[in-house]
Amino acid sequence: MNWKRHIPNLLTMLRVILIPIFIWMILQPNFCLRAGGLFLFLAASITDFLDGELARRWKVTSEFGKFLDPLADKFLVISTLIALLYLEDQIEIWMVLVIIGRDMLITAMRWLAIRRGSSLHTSRMGKIKTTFQLFSIIIILLILVVRTHPESAAIRQSFAEARLSGHSAMITSIQAFQSAEPHVWLVGLPYFAMLATTIFTAISGLRYIISNFHLFQFRSGANNSKKD
Repeated sequence: MNWKRHIPNLLTMLRVILIPIFIWMILQPNFCLRAGGLFLFLAASITDFLDGELARRWKVTSEFGKFLDPLADKFLVISTLIALLYLEDQIEIWMVLVIIGRDMLITAMRWLAIRRGSSLHTSRMGKIKTTFQLFSIIIILLILVVRTHPESAAIRQSFAEARLSGHSAMITSIQAFQSAEPHVWLVGLPYFAMLATTIFTAISGLRYIISNFHLFQFRSGANNSKKD
């Protein structure tokens, strides 16, 4: 039996299994558990790179892998963003809705392509988008872990006082970047990391619409691709 052909799919399934464990760990107000959750997210992110790379290198790509891998990416990113929406005041709901809406749009376009006997034109931008999202989430999680440490109470206090004074997340984050104190500067980083991710995701979705406009003109496309 060729054991190599099972490893990429096993890595993808491992990523799915790690998601609920990771979410539970970061939801706990405990420094060690959240640090462990960050480690699990890093491990899950590494499997996202490894499964596709090994499948291509060993020439063992499968229809199951093509279906499960992007689905696992979506579960990992969306579930994490929903958790961060609860944990981080800087993460605003419109940002998460843009990212979820983009994924729903691409899924609908893929279904439409299958119904019309066509396919979705894809590019490396889809993979870059996922990598960018994972990198931004790692930054946000790292800051979340730092803030959970007992000695970081000043960071939480700074942001809480600014929000109570009526400032928006954007204004508070800009003011934090203008501060001379490093611990206050950390307040604004999650907002801008998430803002950059949201903008890049929206651009990626717009590019999909433009490059796949043939779907709305009832024309056939090229072969479907693994990533979106």
